[in-house]
Amino acid sequence: MENLNATIKKKDFLQIVLDMEMDLEDNQSPTDKNGALKAILTDIVIGGIDTTSTMVEWVMAKLMQNRDVMNKVVQELTEVVAKDEMVEEHHLPKLKYLDAVIKEALRLHPALPLLAPRMPRASCVVGGYTIPKGSNIFLNVGYIHRDPKIWDNPTEFRPERFLGDPSRYDFSGNNFMYMPFGSGRRRCAGLALAERMLTFVLASLMHSFEWELPPGTEMDFSDKFGIVVKKLKPLVVIPRPRLSTPELYKPAWIFQ
Repeated sequence: MENLNATIKKKDFLQIVLDMEMDLEDNQSPTDKNGALKAILTDIVIGGIDTTSTMVEWVMAKLMQNRDVMNKVVQELTEVVAKDEMVEEHHLPKLKYLDAVIKEALRLHPALPLLAPRMPRASCVVGGYTIPKGSNIFLNVGYIHRDPKIWDNPTEFRPERFLGDPSRYDFSGNNFMYMPFGSGRRRCAGLALAERMLTFVLASLMHSFEWELPPGTEMDFSDKFGIVVKKLKPLVVIPRPRLSTPELYKPAWIFQ
């Protein structure tokens, strides 16, 4: 009976959204209900999916440009995972160099370089500047992450800068020199999920395949500005199987 109750209590995202629609006040118009649900779905897509897929592309682009860094990532994956296994979640904490690569890519190409806007509830003075109540405040972490007063050779892609003291540059936002996910109580709510998913996706791609650029391709790191800053020209790469046996590429349910 306990197992049955536990099963009933577990709900997927669609069930949660449907329950929320049922819980909305009956006197709300269909337009209000649809607007509320649309806002929730927009937050999920932009905040939880678009940013992660964008960063996967940026990291892959930097690896394609820096083959020596890519080789170090592959070597680490071979040592931690081995070529006769697939990447699993328990491998992720051991991938120190890949973690440094991701942090360096987030430094150079944060998905939201201006973060989410803030609005003070009361007028205040910050650094000698008066911030009126109700102002829209944007924090330019894109510039902070490339500030030559803070970073040595700021435009250089060098993951090793994050290996010396990993706790100094984590994603908590406590270090104001590095905060790709924001800081304080208003930092990214999906930080824990994003950190795991980004590492898992990249580890799986780099471990399972060898990657090459199409012949004659030149790397272009121009970007297009938006809520999420993407590459202006999408990255195109060619994968080649890398694992020891073809069976490892088959979905697990085939063997059940």
